[in-house]
Amino acid sequence: METTHQTETKYFPPLWTDAMLDQSIQQALREDLEGGDLTAWSTIPSKQNALAQGIAKQDLVICGLPIAEKVFAHLDKNTSFKTHVKEGDFVKKGTLLFEVEGEIHALLGAERLALNYLQHLSGIASTANRYKQAVQGLDVRIVDTRKTLPGLRAYQRYAVRVGGCHNHRYNLAAGVLIKENHIRIAGSITTAISRAKQFAPHTTKIEIEVTNLQEFEEAQKAGADIIMLDNMGPEELTQAVSTKKEHVLLEASGGITLETIRAVAETGVDIISVGALTHSIIASDISLLIKT
Repeated sequence: METTHQTETKYFPPLWTDAMLDQSIQQALREDLEGGDLTAWSTIPSKQNALAQGIAKQDLVICGLPIAEKVFAHLDKNTSFKTHVKEGDFVKKGTLLFEVEGEIHALLGAERLALNYLQHLSGIASTANRYKQAVQGLDVRIVDTRKTLPGLRAYQRYAVRVGGCHNHRYNLAAGVLIKENHIRIAGSITTAISRAKQFAPHTTKIEIEVTNLQEFEEAQKAGADIIMLDNMGPEELTQAVSTKKEHVLLEASGGITLETIRAVAETGVDIISVGALTHSIIASDISLLIKT
């Protein structure tokens, strides 16, 4: 049986390379399968092919199908993987998501890891979609943060995009974001921005975090390109928007929830960063049922 690659997505190229994904899957499979699968080997001694079906156990935005396909292929290169929905689709409870056919020990060995990816990433995509819907009709960009699980950042950020939101800087080298500790050590907001402008490439925008309107005004005068308004209420945000320079982008951040995000967006800020898109996700419920 030849491998089929039938997953479709408009979200590629993703944030990872094939080599990176292969290494991640291999490491995870070693974690789960080192020493073999005692249960499968003892209860199903003979090799045989089987068909398994992935089923949505709740309403969700599906994410991670290309990764799940790779997981199964790592244990059986002849696996056939067929999707019945597209990456990023909103699906209802009971929807058949995919079918995978291959050697039974390989299917059982890959089951948990494939589902872990699918459930976690679908949880992120579903949450991101809810945040996107909460600000529908408003000219604002919802972005994630670096509050991601070690080793899974690329996949979590991909899921944020699949859900309809956007990404902040990928890592510390991807942009200048001056925060409280940088300001403390530099001595002032003005000094921190001045030093960043002298050091960073001319193509790099300078972002700084402020906590009140006085700091906001200092950041504007010092020439910040983006100002993160941390834990400010709607009144302060509205005032900052009304007095900002034309070229400056304003980012609201700090404890923003589904219940509060629309009020924040209505103040007119350009960006809202939400750590909850990745750091406290409840996995979506997806099952894999093997057909005998």
